[in-house]
Amino acid sequence: MALHRQANELIGGSKSAFDSRLAALRGHPVVVNKWASWCAPCRGEFPVFQRAVLGPSIGNRVAFVGLDGQDNDGDARKFLAKFPVSYPSYRDPDIKIASAIQAGVAFPTTIFFDRSGKVVYAHPGPYSKPAELIADIHRYAR
Repeated sequence: MALHRQANELIGGSKSAFDSRLAALRGHPVVVNKWASWCAPCRGEFPVFQRAVLGPSIGNRVAFVGLDGQDNDGDARKFLAKFPVSYPSYRDPDIKIASAIQAGVAFPTTIFFDRSGKVVYAHPGPYSKPAELIADIHRYAR
């Protein structure tokens, strides 16, 4: 999957680039995690995503995309170097993408899309355990 070739990258662009990625992922459930390097709860949550994404019950059946909001590139890249993930993150300095996908103002927020590209659930706040995230993936990412 093209997504995995961009693992741990911080991708520039605009809302249209993000929308193009979501359109390319139609047919797959998608989980978008909004984060920022300055966000303490995000730092606590990233290891949860690292473990859950690699879990055998998730595998390649769900696409993951990060959304780095209101951050500077240098700090975001250092954050990703410390907490590498198997998917890319899109820059969202002005929160336009987050607003468009109903990600609200809370950091972190995780948005679940179904196979048709429709938002089916928004989880404001951090996941503290991989099992909690995996349960929501099974519940909403179909």
